[in-house]
Amino acid sequence: MRARAGKGTVPPARSLPPRTRLGRTSQTSRDRSVPPVPVAMLRPWRLDDAASLQTAFTVSGDLAAQVGAIELSTVARCESFITENLAPATVSRQNFAISLDGVAVGNVGVGSMEHRHGTGWVYYWVSAEARGQGLATLALASIADWAFTEQGLHRLELGHRTNNPASCRVATTAGFAAEGIERQKLKYGTERFDVETHARLRTDPRPPVRLLSTVTF
Repeated sequence: MRARAGKGTVPPARSLPPRTRLGRTSQTSRDRSVPPVPVAMLRPWRLDDAASLQTAFTVSGDLAAQVGAIELSTVARCESFITENLAPATVSRQNFAISLDGVAVGNVGVGSMEHRHGTGWVYYWVSAEARGQGLATLALASIADWAFTEQGLHRLELGHRTNNPASCRVATTAGFAAEGIERQKLKYGTERFDVETHARLRTDPRPPVRLLSTVTF
């Protein structure tokens, strides 16, 4: 593996107090101790992330839509999913665990990488327990930088249901401009959903967010 340091990445630390925002510390005149800043990074998935994946699936009611019909309620099933889907890297697809203080709390990846035209499809999710800290935005901006610089891609695309404004904010903050609506593109159960598409070009301005360190294979 090799690590590519993100711009403005935070110094190492060991633990994260509950609901502490990334990169923020507090100090009063009475208490000189400074809470350690959590370490967030992108890294390959490992088999020992199975328990974290099981927890994410259990506490995040909306995660099932991200993994399709795959059931991840046991560690054994999560191990198989990591081995068969998340850990392998190919010329057209690569996933990264969003790691917070060593614990996998989400996933970000690029699929459908087509190197002739320089395009790819980006996707991401963060466990409900780790939301509210900007991790999805940082991970998305970081994977875009990786795809542009390490894979030589020119255009990255993504889509989200129009009834998911949180995902829309992640996309726009990470520099992905909205491009249009695809009507009734997705189906969950018996209901169909419109999808808003976003895209970012390598030549677009970089968003003003810090990039996470990225450990590659």
